[in-house]
Amino acid sequence: MQTIKSYFPALTPLQTEQFEKLGVLYPEWNDKINVISRKDIQNLYINHILHSLSIIKFIEFKDNSKVLDMGSGGGFPGIPLAIMFPNVSFLLVDRIGKKLKVAQDIANQLGLTNVSIQHGDIKEVKGRFDFIVSRAVMRLDELVPLVRNLVSKESVHSIPNGLICLKGGELSDEICSVKFPVLETDLKTYFKEDFFKTKKIIYVQL
Repeated sequence: MQTIKSYFPALTPLQTEQFEKLGVLYPEWNDKINVISRKDIQNLYINHILHSLSIIKFIEFKDNSKVLDMGSGGGFPGIPLAIMFPNVSFLLVDRIGKKLKVAQDIANQLGLTNVSIQHGDIKEVKGRFDFIVSRAVMRLDELVPLVRNLVSKESVHSIPNGLICLKGGELSDEICSVKFPVLETDLKTYFKEDFFKTKKIIYVQL
């Protein structure tokens, strides 16, 4: 939790309380449902919560905007982002119902009224969103065709609406296959922890 505070010192008392609760709720759920790798749950704050929040270093979502978390699983990056942006609507979508059950319960216990859950395929999602976010869901060139029609053309942010992915490793092959403008940002620019040395934010303008 101290790591989160060090990178985001302007947290409100409520946000601080909510992030502290994540450190209790996720391990409790993980004992019942394997939402996070058993070996990795002790790294919850850096490898999952801070990783999710890294999107904020790239863009701050404006009030009343809409964000779709594609393949959210147990709520990453959607839940941490919803804590940080209480006036932004987040729709968390995943095919695995038991993981979404975890996300729904945690959102309820934190009092996150800006989070909605949808169990099913991305093709079943209706509406338009300012941004689609995802965390290590699938190859970029496979993901773009699935979500491009869900992105609103009316942008009110500092950058055009689009897709924001958290990824790691060598991505040149994926990026070259995408027919839209792509921006790649190294997360080691913002964070000193070893975990972020190979992690990146990939933004696709849609």
